[in-house]
Amino acid sequence: MKNIFIISGPAGSGKDSVIESLQSKLSLERIITSTTREKRFFESEGNPYYFLSQEDFKRGVANGDFVEYSTNENGGLYGVTKSELDRVLQKNKVALWRVEWKGVIAIKKMFPHIKAIYISAPLDVLEARLRARDQGKGEIYFKERMDYTREWLNHLAIYDYHVENKEGKIDETVEKVSQIITGHLEKK
Repeated sequence: MKNIFIISGPAGSGKDSVIESLQSKLSLERIITSTTREKRFFESEGNPYYFLSQEDFKRGVANGDFVEYSTNENGGLYGVTKSELDRVLQKNKVALWRVEWKGVIAIKKMFPHIKAIYISAPLDVLEARLRARDQGKGEIYFKERMDYTREWLNHLAIYDYHVENKEGKIDETVEKVSQIITGHLEKK
């Protein structure tokens, strides 16, 4: 588990863009989360999630199939199965685990040595990115998303590193995260 790094941050922080860029720079394996939320038009099974029905997800929870799981701001269930974690560990590569703050808390209790990297941006930038990405959604949607985003700010102490993803500076953000990861790998 010493080669696993958590990438986390609120909606609009750019964490998925960071992960995609890191995968082209470093030899990485992504731990794929299962979710019950609707698949977006540009997503496919396993990219970036495994999509499950509420019933299948809850059955997996009842059977003890998940390492961690939580309900997120959109009401969807999200979690990583034991079989997914085993798949990644067998590859013996550096792994990225993308979770929100509730998942970070659960993972850190089980595996306190895993380093958690928080990707952030100012609240006004996060909201602008959400509005650009999720056009057509109502004001209630954006209010709920931003309220949940503010909740993240109460949990910053759970992260080992904080990296701000400044507008138009994704390459700098990726480089900072890459340096954190490679720095830890060089220590081992």
